[in-house]
Amino acid sequence: MSTTPTRVFVARLLGLDVFDPLGDRLGRLRDVVVLSRGSQGAPHVVGIVVEVPGKKRVFVPMTRITSIDQTQVICTGLVNLRRFEQRGAETLVVAEMFDRRVTLRDGSGDATIEDIAMDQHRSREWFVSKLFVRRGHSLSPLSRLRRNETLIIDWADAQQGARTEPQAATQFVANHEDLKPADFAEALQEMSDKRRFEVASELQDERLADVLQELPEDDQVEILSSLDIQRAADVLEEMDPDDAADLLGELPTAQAEELLQLMEPEGAEDVRRLLEYDEDTAGGLMTPVPVILPPEATVAEALAHVRREELSPALASSIFIARPPMETPTGRFLGVVHIQQLLRFPPFEPLGNLVDKNLEPLSDQAHISEVARTLATYNLNSLPVVNDAGRLVGAVTVDDVLDHLLPDDWRAHDGEAPIRRLGGRIG
Repeated sequence: MSTTPTRVFVARLLGLDVFDPLGDRLGRLRDVVVLSRGSQGAPHVVGIVVEVPGKKRVFVPMTRITSIDQTQVICTGLVNLRRFEQRGAETLVVAEMFDRRVTLRDGSGDATIEDIAMDQHRSREWFVSKLFVRRGHSLSPLSRLRRNETLIIDWADAQQGARTEPQAATQFVANHEDLKPADFAEALQEMSDKRRFEVASELQDERLADVLQELPEDDQVEILSSLDIQRAADVLEEMDPDDAADLLGELPTAQAEELLQLMEPEGAEDVRRLLEYDEDTAGGLMTPVPVILPPEATVAEALAHVRREELSPALASSIFIARPPMETPTGRFLGVVHIQQLLRFPPFEPLGNLVDKNLEPLSDQAHISEVARTLATYNLNSLPVVNDAGRLVGAVTVDDVLDHLLPDDWRAHDGEAPIRRLGGRIG
């Protein structure tokens, strides 16, 4: 048996598939968990965080890993699929160590951690061995010439800064740019408040808006309140108006009004209208920006509108037909054209000929129970909402109703935690 330790770099493992011994895919590797040993040496690698089907992250101890390289990870045994919860002495490599500042012990200045290598010793245990760092601020004129140089150093060759020090999040954001907003939101929930705020500050406004919409309301409020007031207003503008209204409704009145004053007038007006409704009504649930077209518009025009990437599948399923103006509240509401109808008619067919005359719009004061019953009765993804004057003011989608009916903590609710072929957490 070779005594050469096995070495892998964590950044190269991110996103790798994790398999059981039979070759069944269990999930995808998202982070590595280490335990500090203080002055006794480099951190001990205790396990990995795996994203399993259902977008839930679970812990797999290193004692259950039978093979790990830069192409795949294979594990064996049983694991409790309960959601991963970080323990006090544990550190997440990607979430908390990447981008951390260290001081080089050779006196050449500071550096930033961009990757970490871990070695498997003859004892079969894994330990952090090397740091891949980018040199930063230097103490001497000569070493300033090497600024932005990258190098690999031993763990012992760097002095770690305090965990309370400010930390960038460039590497974390780059390594997770492929995650859907809901998955990124779940990763944020696993972090300390400090790290969560640092990662949020690194995100572009549009990306942060998408992620915020997937977080519980308490976390939304905390992150938005941690931002500079102007940036917070910019992020709100990037959110869907109904989600922005829900978030502002959780803030103190004075803070919400200040943010509304800083938003662009058009976006702020949509949000203000939504805030006037009771949250249990169709008006309180709706989005004021569905796809709205005049009856003279054609099938080809409608298909071009619903192809827009920013539209949710539920909103893209229906086109709402109204007289001008086309912004809510519109002119007189005429009806709905379903996307399946668009696929059955030639491109130049006017939408006014395809209107579903049997679908009655909801009143903006309709209770959520009526909204849910109507969606279920007609197997619809969205419903038009009108005011007393018969003007379209928005649309309610099935996901809006589900979000409202589910418990506030549904995103963190696991239900039963089944046992699967993986490994139960040890210690």
